[in-house]
Amino acid sequence: MKTLSWISWSAATLLCVYVAGNALHYLQPNFPGPEFILQNRMANPWLVLHAVVASVALLIGPIQLLPGIRTRAPWLHRWLGRGYMAACIAAGVSGLILAAGTTAGLAAGVGFAALGVLLLVCVAQAWRLAVARRFEAHRAWVIRSYALIFAGVTLRLWIPLSFVAQLDFMESYRVIAFLAWVPNLLLAELYLALTRRRAGRLKTA
Repeated sequence: MKTLSWISWSAATLLCVYVAGNALHYLQPNFPGPEFILQNRMANPWLVLHAVVASVALLIGPIQLLPGIRTRAPWLHRWLGRGYMAACIAAGVSGLILAAGTTAGLAAGVGFAALGVLLLVCVAQAWRLAVARRFEAHRAWVIRSYALIFAGVTLRLWIPLSFVAQLDFMESYRVIAFLAWVPNLLLAELYLALTRRRAGRLKTA
């Protein structure tokens, strides 16, 4: 990996570990999480399930993105990939259920529901292409899916920024329901477009 890529990967991985560690606190009995989230009428049992499976996907993702894993231990890549996709499916379904019960209003519900739907679409496409052995296209859809899973990290970056800006929490949270994942997906598409362009130049060189 190039130096910049390694630094980016390391920073993202540390954020994933931190966020996953915090999310797993929901496994503790009577964990005093944010009140408006715990008031979600679908919180029991879907909040705990969502926190656990999304954390699993967050932690597996960085490992799967390492080129050495794919080339030197393809068996590990395959088994981790199955675990990642299963965790993404569970995260998408539980996210949709939680979106239906949110107390943050319709806008937040739509934002998080769209995230759940797109995550399921990306995972379904990635699975289909892997079975068809179209591995380049498979990788592109996995990257899109991880950009969406990474919303768990970016959401927790946007919320403190809204506090610093002294914005109304609930109003900003409704916007963050989209900001948490839309920029991630756009960056993933930009990366994939640049990768395709670079590959095209190498073929014509």
